Amino acid sequence: MAKSVEVLSEVSGSVWKVLVQPGQAVAEGDVLVIVESMKMEIPVEAPCNGVLTSLSCEEGKPVREGDVVALVEAA
Repeated sequence: MAKSVEVLSEVSGSVWKVLVQPGQAVAEGDVLVIVESMKMEIPVEAPCNGVLTSLSCEEGKPVREGDVVALVEAA
């Protein structure tokens, strides 16, 4: 049975860019979202190989450290 893995934002800031969409296959280390914080771009990476099942952030919207930004169904 596949396991859903939460992808968390490591910093507080705003979502600068979303690089994937639900249903897309991802590999461990792929950048899913870029968060802008204090004029730095922080990549949020896939923690494992799998399929992105949901995205819970939008470009231009704020996120806090520890917020779930996506779910990946582990392969």
